[in-house]
Amino acid sequence: MGTRREKGGRVDGLEVKLPSFFRCPISLEVMRSPVSLCTGVTYDRDSIQRWLDSGHRTCPATRLPLPSPVHLVPNLTLRRLIHLWSTPHLLPPPPPSSSPDDLLLDLRSPSSDPLPLLDRLSAFFSSPATDDSEKDRLASSVHFAPALVSLVVDDNAGLETLRMAVRVLALVLGMESRRELAIAALLAHLDGSVSALLKVLKSGDGAEDYRIDAATVIESILSSPSCDSERRILIVEKPDLFPELVRLIDPPDTMDPAAADAGLRCLLAAAKGRHARAGMARAGAVPALARALTAAELPATTAERALKAMEAAARSAEGRAAVCEAAEACVGAVMERVLKVGREGREAAVAVLWAACVAAEDRRAREAVAGARGGAAKILVVMQGGCSPAAARMAGELLRVFKVDATSCSVGYDTKTTHIMPY
Repeated sequence: MGTRREKGGRVDGLEVKLPSFFRCPISLEVMRSPVSLCTGVTYDRDSIQRWLDSGHRTCPATRLPLPSPVHLVPNLTLRRLIHLWSTPHLLPPPPPSSSPDDLLLDLRSPSSDPLPLLDRLSAFFSSPATDDSEKDRLASSVHFAPALVSLVVDDNAGLETLRMAVRVLALVLGMESRRELAIAALLAHLDGSVSALLKVLKSGDGAEDYRIDAATVIESILSSPSCDSERRILIVEKPDLFPELVRLIDPPDTMDPAAADAGLRCLLAAAKGRHARAGMARAGAVPALARALTAAELPATTAERALKAMEAAARSAEGRAAVCEAAEACVGAVMERVLKVGREGREAAVAVLWAACVAAEDRRAREAVAGARGGAAKILVVMQGGCSPAAARMAGELLRVFKVDATSCSVGYDTKTTHIMPY
């Protein structure tokens, strides 16, 4: 009584016939992603799409004309029936589909192991072969982000599942048009979301890419207009946030420029308000930023963010104290980078030096600035380079730190060029 496997199956020696309506009328194979036309006939998505792409504008079964555009409506009931019928005792389940409708259906269906689905979602959103409109269609579903976030906040989820869910979130947040939908879902479960993100951020060695994803998601939340002051405080008061961002920027071994950049972006997004700035200073951000600035592999754009982060820290008493405590290292790193970054970075560098030398009036910082090779010349370049009035004022006050001899040439100025002092 045996039959070919594709025609049916056997359970306890009994032949089970494949229901005919499980087959696509075009391919005659079991449908993986059944969709219905306005004529009421259901086809497998791939088969009917090939039929339409070849120029046909009629229903293959009924020959009735189809409207333009043709709408393919997922037949979710039939798909569930096929999935239930295709057990290991009967037919092997069809290969997973990567259409937005099927991905969303699988995401909303409970699964003992969501990792395969998360792998498919990661491939879907990261692949350049996936049409942007398809990505947008999935991300814009009102059910997608909540279902994805539910995996993130699941206390029973393993670390690998959590990492992959955060990876998908980071990819979706890179879509400007739909990021607020994902952020709204994260804010609805903010405490659980941030705790899970910090768990990924604290991952051990070899998990740098996932840690970058976690920092990216936290930065997106903090940068969102929907993240009010109360929610911001909840995030920045997490005791692990600033230490883990510092570790991402300044690892104990080799620096990863991409990780440093992600950490700095998140650090800058978090550094709003005195309490947050003091927290980053207490976490050791200032000496870590100084070490990062001296790394040859740090790109100029990332170095500029590091200078802006050090400026943010220096706006707090704890930050200024940290700059003064490591005056030689901080001043050396800032002076080394000041002319190698853009305007915002230069102004941030001047602000850091001003905070330590003028605002804090620290002797160690003043000595380090006065002894910096070419320091006065660099400050003059910033001052004369079209900086803001506030930066120009700070630069002018910094120049008083340098001792001026009878010929008006600054000590530490390592060329023979003479600049006219601004006062």
